[in-house]
Amino acid sequence: MYRLIIKSYRISLILKGLSFYILNHLNALTNKSMGLIKEFKDFAVRGNVVDLAVAVIIGAAFGKVVSSLVKDIIMPPIGLLLGGVDFTDLVVVLKEAFVDPAGEEMAAVTINYGTFIQFTVDFAIVAFAIFMIVKVINNLKKKEEVAPTTPPPTVNKTEILLEEIRDLLKTK
Repeated sequence: MYRLIIKSYRISLILKGLSFYILNHLNALTNKSMGLIKEFKDFAVRGNVVDLAVAVIIGAAFGKVVSSLVKDIIMPPIGLLLGGVDFTDLVVVLKEAFVDPAGEEMAAVTINYGTFIQFTVDFAIVAFAIFMIVKVINNLKKKEEVAPTTPPPTVNKTEILLEEIRDLLKTK
């Protein structure tokens, strides 16, 4: 897992260096009033592109980890509870395998609903993990919004005295 993070970090550094190399060579073109290229340069320099690339790489690795978790750890006990069923073997055969007149073996035509069940469990786990990450981030944002409350301004004695004098003058 750490190797994957290090590789994704190295890839992000390579992408960042490549983008800066390209953008530096694009400076000559932007000086010739090419607005589209300048706009692209501004977009790429902001770092959003590199952050997105890193997120995609880490997301792909996370998907592989979850797939392995479902395939190798979660589904075997569920299959055992259901009577020793291997979910990847659950299929509906539409047409049996056969040998054609030319001697070639033709594969069976099947609907692999067991694989679909496994991928559905994969999706549910990934969706739940993403939900929990978003929930934590939203809670952190709420705490940040609530935290900067300032105490009410203190009123000094002179202001209080002046307000009392004003109120007395209004009553007369």
